[in-house]
Parts: sequence; structure tokens; C-alpha cells
Amino acid sequence: MFLSLTLFSLNRKKMSLKSERRGIHVDQSELLCKKGCGYYGNPAWQGFCSKCWREEYHKARQKQIQEDWELAERLQREEEEAYASSQSTQGAQSLTFSKFEEKKTNEKTRKVTTVKKFFTASSRTGAKKAEIQEAKAPSPSVNRQASIETDRVSKEFVEFLKTYHKPGQDIYKQCKLFLDTMNHKRDLSIEEQSECAQDFYQNVAEKLQTRWKVPPEKVEKAMDQIEKFIMTRQYKYVFCPETTDDEKKDLAVQKRIRALHWVTPQMLCVPVNEEIPEVSDLVVKAITDIIEMDSKRVPRDKLACITKCSKHIFNAIKITKNEPASADDFLPTLIYIVLKGNPPRLQSNIQYITRFCNPSRLMTGEDGYYFTNLCCAVAFIEKLDAQSLNLSQEDFDRFMTGQTSPKKQEVSDSFSPDVCLGVKQMYKNLDLLSQLNERQERIVSEAKKLEKDLIDWTDGITKEVQDIVEKYPLEIKPKGQALAAIDSENVENDKLPPPLQPQVYAG
Repeated sequence: MFLSLTLFSLNRKKMSLKSERRGIHVDQSELLCKKGCGYYGNPAWQGFCSKCWREEYHKARQKQIQEDWELAERLQREEEEAYASSQSTQGAQSLTFSKFEEKKTNEKTRKVTTVKKFFTASSRTGAKKAEIQEAKAPSPSVNRQASIETDRVSKEFVEFLKTYHKPGQDIYKQCKLFLDTMNHKRDLSIEEQSECAQDFYQNVAEKLQTRWKVPPEKVEKAMDQIEKFIMTRQYKYVFCPETTDDEKKDLAVQKRIRALHWVTPQMLCVPVNEEIPEVSDLVVKAITDIIEMDSKRVPRDKLACITKCSKHIFNAIKITKNEPASADDFLPTLIYIVLKGNPPRLQSNIQYITRFCNPSRLMTGEDGYYFTNLCCAVAFIEKLDAQSLNLSQEDFDRFMTGQTSPKKQEVSDSFSPDVCLGVKQMYKNLDLLSQLNERQERIVSEAKKLEKDLIDWTDGITKEVQDIVEKYPLEIKPKGQALAAIDSENVENDKLPPPLQPQVYAG
């Protein structure tokens, strides 16, 4: 008994060291905010939670604005001194002191106005541009008809607010005011629009708790409905906008995942046996859920797809290992699911959730935990190298360029001899399938060659027949005299013998 426990501990340490060497192991502390507030962090927020990130963002922004102001004032002061010195030396004799002061005042006013315009909040200019555009063209709400989904969500939101009575009316007014404000802020950057949405979520949640005395469980439901109502209408404006490089990142991640198609579950230490039918079904469901995320419009619905995918992964690991899954098993399997599924617009969906989801969902709960793991999985895929997969750099480069693919038998030999017979049989079957695949490709190639030979043979025979017909043309001779029928009457020139007469014998 003691020996078995010792071997088990050694194997456990060996597996943990192996996972650490491959860079897939992530502790619970690494998923939390770097500032130590206890909430989940996010790679998109540089490891901070949404609250700490906004504080850091505001500090950095105020610092940058202050530095820009000081730089602008210094440049303005140097330019004024240079202008004053040049004017005093060149035009002192021709210009009077009063004219010089008037010109200097006008120049200073012009420069100060330019600096103020440069550092004025972009929301004012954005609002002015929006007003000009609205004056030129009618409102989009008049020109286009709301979609079926938008109408359905609006009706559901109104029915939901009826249960809140007076607070429900105020919530609806706040939401409509926010939507009108966002329509006037289309020219703002996506980060500024995200900040507006986060401020709105925070203000409404505080009013629900303090002013309207709504219980905490009803506050969470109300915030979900508010997010659904708002983001259904704002989706096409704020999801993967043209002013960002989200689409470029999507293409880069998609290209990266396609280049890593050769990565096997064994390379990632994925504890999932897809030979088990139930496990294979769960893997397919997990891939379906992560792909379905792109079809949703509300951040909460996209998070729900990630959560369902993660639960399928945990169930698949539990069935394979016949024991509850751990966090060290979950992350490699999630990476494998992402590589196998290659979800569309992955970075755009992650950025959309990060920017416009209710922050309480991303900072706490299972949704926040699973979303943070997905961000870690994407970051791992982007930085995946030979050391992470325990491969040599030469093999990794050859696999990435498509010159060769890893042999299934080599992968199976890399494991300990204690692997069960079922797993060994699985590798044999995979090797047999690869051989059958090569034979099938060879048969297809030979079939195409045979088809080409048949086409060439048919063309050659047709050409030979045409040459013979041209060399020996067909001549049709005129018709001769028709032969008389046997039953017709005799004529003179027939020269037929006389008919036979019956002979009579005397008896």
C-alpha cells in the first residue's frame, strides 16, 4: 500500500512538472486580479478586473492629458517668444507698438483656441457631428423597420418592467435616454463607448439598490434584462467596429489555429478519450457551443455558450477519468476544443464581451471563471511554441510548415508503459486509419490518371476514324434494275424453265 501511494505521488509530481514545462498549468491565483481585490482578472484588461482596470485607465488617461497640456503650453510659449523676437527685430521700425500688441493678441487668441479645440472632449464634437448628420438625413428609426428580434426583446423588456411598477418606468426612461445618448456618440472610440456603457450599468445598479430598494436577487435579473434590451439594439454598431483592429486579430487567430491543426490531444496532455461514444458526443457538443457563441447578440448569451461548453468539457473529463475533473485538466482540454473547433470571430467576441457585458458577471461567478480561462486559452494558442508541446524546434517548424505530420505511433511511445490496453489499441486504430487514408489518396490519384488515359484513348480513336473517313470516303452507287419477285407473272426475258408437270404412273 505504501509503495503504491509513493508511485502515485511520483507520477502526480511528474505530470505536474510536465504540465508546468508545457506552460498549460494555471493556478487559481493567476486568474484573479493583479491588484488583489479578489475578483477575476482578464488578459484584455492586462490582468486587472473591470473595476481596477477602469481606475488604472482613468489615472493613465489623466496623466496623459496633463502631459499633453504641459507640452502644448511649452510649445506655445516657445513659439510666442520666437515670434515676438522676430517681430521686434524685423518690424520694430515699420510697425507701431499698438499694432504689434494687436497682432500679438490675435495670434495668441488663435493659438489658445486651437489648443482648447485639440484637448476638448470628443463627445462635444461627436454630438455636433451627429446633429449635423441628423439634420442632413432623417433618423434611422424612421427609415428602417426594427428587426423581429429587436421587437421581441423590447416587448419582453416592457412586460418584465411591469412587475417593478414605478421603478420600472424610471428604468425604461433611463434606458431610452442612454440609447439616445449612444446614438449621438457614434464618433467616439469603442473604448469610450464601452466606458459609457459600464458607467450606465453601475449607475442603474446603484439606483436599484439605494433609491428603489430592490432586493439583490431582483437587481441581478433586472441588470440582465437591461443588458439584453440595450445590446440587442447596439450590437451592429459596437460589435467588431471598423475603427478597431478586431477583424485583423480574428484573421490572425484563425490562421494560427489552422496552422496548428496537427496538434494532438496527447501533446496537450488532454485527459479525454474520444473512443468512448459518450465522451465523443460531449466533445462535439462543446465544439458546437463555442461556435454558437458568434450567433448571439447579447454578451450574457455569449457567456452562456462559453459556460455550456465548459460544463461539457468537465463532464467529458469526469467520464474518461471516472473522477471529478480538476482545473489542470480543464484548461488543456479547453485549448484542444478551441483548436479543433476554430470558432469564428473569436477575438471580436471576446472583446465584445469584455467591453459591454455587465461587469459583475465577468468579475465573479462561474461565467467569469470560464471566460477568464477562455482568454487564457487564446493567449496560450497565440504564444504556442515547441517548448510548450515538448518538441524540438526542428520538428515544430516542419509541422507548422506542413512538410510532415506527427506520427501517431511516436506519440503513443512517448507515454509510460502503464497505459491501458484500450489506449494502445486506440493508437493502433489511428495508425491503421492513417494508412487507409494514404491508400485512399493513392487510389484517387490512380483513378484520376486512369480517367485521363481513357479520355486520351477516346480522342485518339476518334481522330483515327476521322482520318480513315477522309482517306477513304464513302461512295454510294446508283440503284440497278429491280429483281422480279418469285410470285410475279413470267415475262419473256425471264427465261425461266417450264413448271413441273405431275407424272402419272399406271398402276
